[in-house]
Amino acid sequence: MRRQVYPDIPSLSNGFVEFAASTLRDALTRKPQATLVVPGGSTPRHYLPALAQCLLPWDRITVTLSDERWVDTDDAQSNENLARQHLLAHLPANTPFVGLKTAHDNPFDAIETLHQRLDSLPLPISLTVLGLGEDGHIASLFPGLNPQSLPAHHCIAVAPPLAPSLRMSLSLNLLASSDHIALVVTGNNKRRLLDQLDEKPDTNLPISWLVKLASSRIMVFETSST
Repeated sequence: MRRQVYPDIPSLSNGFVEFAASTLRDALTRKPQATLVVPGGSTPRHYLPALAQCLLPWDRITVTLSDERWVDTDDAQSNENLARQHLLAHLPANTPFVGLKTAHDNPFDAIETLHQRLDSLPLPISLTVLGLGEDGHIASLFPGLNPQSLPAHHCIAVAPPLAPSLRMSLSLNLLASSDHIALVVTGNNKRRLLDQLDEKPDTNLPISWLVKLASSRIMVFETSST
């Protein structure tokens, strides 16, 4: 992985936005449509509005999510809600968006529907943006899953440990096949985890699975402060 370190979140956001905009522009010089995957969490609230200010042909960029909690899309915990507030609300109304929530009672029943929905995306994904959990999880792929037995679908339903809601996540294969992956990391614990992985990969951690499959396509954006 390539790692870029910034002194604070504002400068990280600026560096990320420059990289993301350049990556999407380059993708659109090679093909008519691009796909952008954005994560949930608190950090995207800093950089997504800045990304929305970039002068890009947003009608040619389909936005989707790395994962979703199985709650109503107007719920404060919904990643779609976050993306709409902090990115889509600032973009042209004709920006394509593909959500990961359906009317099914649980995500396990929605896998086939969402696989077909995701299969309609311009693939491979042009740019996937991910956060990193202190336990090494990415999207909603948590330690304890067996990477060798993950399904071939574009998505996977997950009952995460110590979490109040079921989730739907993009699959490891779909994430790893992205043309470019931006990993946004804040906090010393997460940075120490990356340092440890540089020295000795932990095969129990989803971030290690991603690095094994796509290390040359991962750019890390991290802060030197907490």
